[in-house]
Amino acid sequence: MAEEIDANREIRRAVDTGSVSFGEKQAEKNILKGDAQLVIISNNLGKLPREKISHLANVSQIPLYEFSGSGMELGAVCGKPFVISTMAIQNIGKSKILSYLHKKK
Repeated sequence: MAEEIDANREIRRAVDTGSVSFGEKQAEKNILKGDAQLVIISNNLGKLPREKISHLANVSQIPLYEFSGSGMELGAVCGKPFVISTMAIQNIGKSKILSYLHKKK
């Protein structure tokens, strides 16, 4: 469980210090423009949107992180009062989320 806490902390740090967009459409735009450094999806994202985002990220060679919680939990981690099913990080700021994901593999 400690690993998940670290990921949550780094996601929050990216939201606070970097540049992040929320939502499927915004994530798609950022992937297609090549602006996203990382895409995060919640575990309760629907099958079709999940496949579309996964495919776009894979083709664009952008890392995709599947958050283990629901969209509501991802929203809470980000400090937002709404559900976040998909988010794209354009600039990670002071977050170490990318190095954390590389260690995890």
